[in-house]
Amino acid sequence: MKAKTSFTIRDIAGAAGVSPATVSLVLNGKGEISGLTRARVLEAAARLNYVPRLAKPRPDATGTIRFLKIAKHGHTVNRDHSVFVSDYIDGMSAEATRRGYALEVVSHEGQGMTAVADMIAVAPVSGIIALGTEMSESDIRVLQGVGRPIVFIDTFYDVVEANFVNMNNEDAVHQVMARLRQQGFSRIGFVASHVETTNFQLRHQAFHRNAARLGLTIDPAHIISVESTFDGAHTDTVKALSEGLELADAYFCTNDVIAYGFIKALREFGIRIPEDVGVIGFDNLPLSATMEPALTTIDVSKRKIGNLAVTILDDLINAAEPQRPVKILVGASLVTRASDRGPADPRPAPRAVRRRGVAQTA
Repeated sequence: MKAKTSFTIRDIAGAAGVSPATVSLVLNGKGEISGLTRARVLEAAARLNYVPRLAKPRPDATGTIRFLKIAKHGHTVNRDHSVFVSDYIDGMSAEATRRGYALEVVSHEGQGMTAVADMIAVAPVSGIIALGTEMSESDIRVLQGVGRPIVFIDTFYDVVEANFVNMNNEDAVHQVMARLRQQGFSRIGFVASHVETTNFQLRHQAFHRNAARLGLTIDPAHIISVESTFDGAHTDTVKALSEGLELADAYFCTNDVIAYGFIKALREFGIRIPEDVGVIGFDNLPLSATMEPALTTIDVSKRKIGNLAVTILDDLINAAEPQRPVKILVGASLVTRASDRGPADPRPAPRAVRRRGVAQTA
């Protein structure tokens, strides 16, 4: 028997133990519904992967878009990335103004998704853009269950029926790996993070796929996992070095903040960048250009992502009938600086292996 793939309000009502009328009120942000009942309905809608019809804009909502800055755990959405998020907001603001919308920013820190959904269900706005950096697949489905036009940025799921605008991690990591190979590095490592963030996972997967694509052999010993904050990355790297970590010749770091913590730890052990170990980051945060040595990194136009999110949302708000999900990946560019100068560089620096401040000839 073929499994049911399309669910109705009546199905949600049965799963939540309420009436179809209650479900309709919850999904349309109407009525005096208790928080517990509303949460139960939204959870049932998420569990059934219910895809609602687009909610009609409320008369008092025309012209307002809300950006949800969501930090579930704060390991990636924090002060270290304030510039990153600001760039998203700049892109959204410019496009929202051009299209006649006001943009409001609301932060949610440490809140459950049902609580966030409860708030946006009755919010006087035309549509929602949500920062999905720390959101899981189930989180996305909970917010979808509200039935408001919504676009998610800084995350991406192939099989989730939702609107996404994200960076093209696969292409970006391919540029990193091709650069390291061009620079003459044969032993390439990866500084991953065990923090649950979709883009981190996508970059980890892309690291292995592109190594195979470029004919590079990766030693598992050259892959380490650290916290995603500056202090956490530094502490975890110090611990690994203290335990005798065998260093690769060059490392791709999951993002710039991790690269900063990683580099600080290497220096404390007398390991020079790039003479002993080359490093490439991801995000092109402002400090990357001014640190010594300047960090080679990936640049993605966060403003472009914000711009496209508003464009898609505007189409959803004004659509006369339900629209199929739109998923956009924005390309990246490699910004080459001094942190990954390798053996193939025309001005190679002498290489040495240093441990605990003691230099040994490589």
